[in-house]
Amino acid sequence: MSKGTPSLGKKGRKIVHIKCRRCGRVSFHRRKGYCAACGFGRTRKLRSHSWINKKKSRN
Repeated sequence: MSKGTPSLGKKGRKIVHIKCRRCGRVSFHRRKGYCAACGFGRTRKLRSHSWINKKKSRN
C-alpha cells in the first residue's frame, strides 16, 4: 500500500458518522463511539463551547 492518492481514494466508501441517539444530528462516530456535536458516549453533560455560538451585538 502506498501513501497519497491511491490510499486516499478508499476513504469515501465507509459511513463514519451515523445519527446520534441524544441530539439527533448525524455526528456520532461509529468507531470512536461518541458524538462530535453533543458529546454523547464521552460525557454526561451536553458538549457546549462559547466559541460555537456567535455573540449577539448590542445596538
